[in-house]
Amino acid sequence: MPREQGRKLIAQNKRARYDYEIVDTWEAGLVLMGTEVKALRAGRASLADGYAHVMDHEVWLENVHIPEYTEGTWTNHAPRRRRKLLLHRKEIAKIEQKTDEPGWTLIPLALYFRDGRAKIEIGLGRGKKAYDKRQAIAKREADREMQKAVAAKLRRR
Repeated sequence: MPREQGRKLIAQNKRARYDYEIVDTWEAGLVLMGTEVKALRAGRASLADGYAHVMDHEVWLENVHIPEYTEGTWTNHAPRRRRKLLLHRKEIAKIEQKTDEPGWTLIPLALYFRDGRAKIEIGLGRGKKAYDKRQAIAKREADREMQKAVAAKLRRR
């Protein structure tokens, strides 16, 4: 059987980009059990309440829901267990330095398979205030209006 190629998206945290201003992103590997990988291959996971943090110079992923594998036996995993992320030491040092400052947090943005291996994209973000969210919505709507006007003008020609 040929090896998987490319990127296959499993779960995405769309709410994270709305609630947080994402400054930097990293791709990390995950330490998973066999039944977790099988559940992910079935395309089931939720990043909604997840977050990551640095503890003892290691990055840990918390509160990400990977449901139990339906055909699993007594070897099944706990759905919301703590999972270790695999990053380079320099990346971990940079993340640790940034998250020690108040207001910064690590948020999982996307969970996917890249070339057959489970990966997670984590972002360093700062929470947005309500007025920031309103400004972002207003800017997005203004851009849409401008695109519509340009498209309408091009159609008239």
